[in-house]
Amino acid sequence: MTASTADDPLFAPLQAGELKLPNRIVLAPLTRSRAAQPGNVPTTLNAEYYAQRAGAGLVISEATNISEVAMGYALTPGIFTDEQIAGWRLVTEAVHAAGGQMVLQLWHCGRMSHEALHPGTPNMAPSAVHCDGCQVFYVDDAGQGGLRPVSPPKAMTKADIDATIQDYVTATRNAMAAGFDGVEVHSANGYLLHEFLASNTNQRTDAYGGGIVNRVRFLFEVMDAVLGEVPAGRVGIRVSPLFTLNGIDDANPAETYGYVAEHLSRRGIAYLHVADTDVMRGAEPQMEQMLSFTRGKFDGVVMLNGAYTPERAREALRNNDGDCVAFGRLYLANPDLPARIRQGGPYNAPNPATFYGGGAEGYTDYPTLE
Repeated sequence: MTASTADDPLFAPLQAGELKLPNRIVLAPLTRSRAAQPGNVPTTLNAEYYAQRAGAGLVISEATNISEVAMGYALTPGIFTDEQIAGWRLVTEAVHAAGGQMVLQLWHCGRMSHEALHPGTPNMAPSAVHCDGCQVFYVDDAGQGGLRPVSPPKAMTKADIDATIQDYVTATRNAMAAGFDGVEVHSANGYLLHEFLASNTNQRTDAYGGGIVNRVRFLFEVMDAVLGEVPAGRVGIRVSPLFTLNGIDDANPAETYGYVAEHLSRRGIAYLHVADTDVMRGAEPQMEQMLSFTRGKFDGVVMLNGAYTPERAREALRNNDGDCVAFGRLYLANPDLPARIRQGGPYNAPNPATFYGGGAEGYTDYPTLE
C-alpha cells in the first residue's frame, strides 16, 4: 500500500540542531571495508555508493578511524591523512551534488584491535583488561583476510588520554575540511569511548575510573573538544546502552546512560543516536528499555536504530519513541529506500556475502526501482 507523504511520519521534515532533514529516514553507519590500499583511502567507488543513498534525510558515514592506533579492522577508512581527506571530499561532493547531507562518524576501536594494524603500538584501553574471545578482521601480507583474536591492550596513561582527545580534534577539523555537514561521535558497540563508560572494562582508580562521574569524564572531554571545532547543532553521538558483545557488561546501564543523556542535553547537540545493536543478531528488541534510561533527560532529537522495518519505524515515530530512524541493512540493499518506502516496496534482499570487502558487487550494483 502506498502512503502519501502527508500522513507518513517518515516523510515529515525534521530540524536536528542546525541540520534540516527533508525526511526522517537516515542511512545508518555501515562498515563495508572497501577503503583503497595502501592508506585506507575513500575512492570514487565509495562516492558512488553514498551518492546513490543521498535521498536519506541524513547520511551517516561508515565508522572512520581518527588515527592509526584507533584502527581495529582492516580496509576501513581513516580521516587523519591528506589522502584520506581528499578521498572523503570526493564522497561529500557526490552526496551534496545528489541533494543530500552527510556527517562523518568518528571512531576509535580501543581494545577491539590487533597490534598488526598499528605496528609497535599496543591497543589502547581504559584498563589492561583483555577481551577473551573477541576477534577483529585483518588482512595479512599475502592479502589473505580473516578474523583473528584481539591483542592484549595497555591501560592508557594521562598522556595517552590527552593525545587521543587531540586526535578527535584533528579528525573533526579534517572532516569539516573534507566537506562534511557535521560529525557523529561513536560511543557504542564496545569501542574505546564505550569501554570507558562500562564498569567492567573501566577498572581505573584515577579521575577516569570508579564512579559514574569519573567513568564519563573521558567521553565529555572528547565531546567538548569536538564541540570546540564544530557547532553543537552539527554534532551527534551514538550510544548502545544494552550492547552485550565485545566483552561489555555495564553493571548499571540505567545510571550510566541517564547521566550521559542529561549532560549531553545540556550541550545542545544535534541528536542522540540510540542503537539496539544486539537485535541484529537475533535478540529481542530492547529499545523501549533503553529509551527509559534517557527519557526526560535528553531534550534533543533522538535517532532510533535497531533492525526497524518501515512499518515499525512509522509506529515508533507516531508513538513519539524517537524523531527519526536509521536504516542499515535495508538501506544497504535498497539505494533508493525512501522511494521504495513511499510506495510500499518491493525491497531488494541484502547479500551478507558481500557486506565486507570486495568491489562494486553487493555495494553499488543493487537495482533501483527504475
